[in-house]
Amino acid sequence: MTLVSDDPSYWPLINSWRICSYFVVAAFVAVTYDWALTFGQEVEMVWRQRWSLMTVLYLSMRYLGIFFAFLEILGRILYLVVDWTSAVGVPMLCVIMTTRLHAMYQRSRRILIFLVVMSLAVNIFDGVVMVMATRNTSGEELILSCTYACTISYADYTPLLTSIGWILGAVWEVLALCLAVWIAVKHFLELRQHSAGGIIGDCFRALIKSHVLYFVSYVAVSCFSLVVNLSPAILADPFSLETQICFGFRQILQVIQSFVLGPRLILSVREYHARLVADSDAATGMTSIAFQERVHISTGSGV
Repeated sequence: MTLVSDDPSYWPLINSWRICSYFVVAAFVAVTYDWALTFGQEVEMVWRQRWSLMTVLYLSMRYLGIFFAFLEILGRILYLVVDWTSAVGVPMLCVIMTTRLHAMYQRSRRILIFLVVMSLAVNIFDGVVMVMATRNTSGEELILSCTYACTISYADYTPLLTSIGWILGAVWEVLALCLAVWIAVKHFLELRQHSAGGIIGDCFRALIKSHVLYFVSYVAVSCFSLVVNLSPAILADPFSLETQICFGFRQILQVIQSFVLGPRLILSVREYHARLVADSDAATGMTSIAFQERVHISTGSGV
């Protein structure tokens, strides 16, 4: 059904669409700018290297992000594709994080099983929520004062389930951060007396730096999502300027967290490894924690 009207009472809704569109364009610019900024590194460290699971995940996350941001610009009518595109990115990030921690723990089978079980629990719940939200979602085509859009109505329980999903996701991210920090501190203590300790210590610093930045962005997205989904003030006035700003910043942060910092978890390690290889002295017998299927190679110092 299409609603055509020039009623001034719809002007707040039109204004909210206009404000939202500014943030959508900003998110698209951010992910496209980062792609252009790192394209040279991508060619050297991804396209020209031996292909692996992490290569596929990097390219999928990178170009899925551009596709996702572009779809949001096209309009709300593609909301189902946008929602599912975002949902597909979450399991990919979990695989990246699981592989990263598996490598840091020297391919420990117990750590791998634990991480797989935890990530499956989070992603299965998110998948069920997405299916329920999709089945109980309705839309209406609107032409208001020469503007075109499609409004989307979700079931009453959808915001609560979405918030629970974000909480579970936050638990997963906190767990991943704690595991990364723990093994990094352990390696720093163990390698203090080794000649290669400085090199491997720098590698773990690079890992922790990118991981912490990714985690901080996830916390920011989670906070904005909880505020948007549960705040009584926002639910009472969904078309206010403050509400649209909250929605907009969440949108930008979500794109950056998933499709900019997510791929950089891989690219940062490969960039660090490439710098070590360029230095022939440091590259001799170096342990690489780059994302390959085989990640543990013994060093000359026995580490």
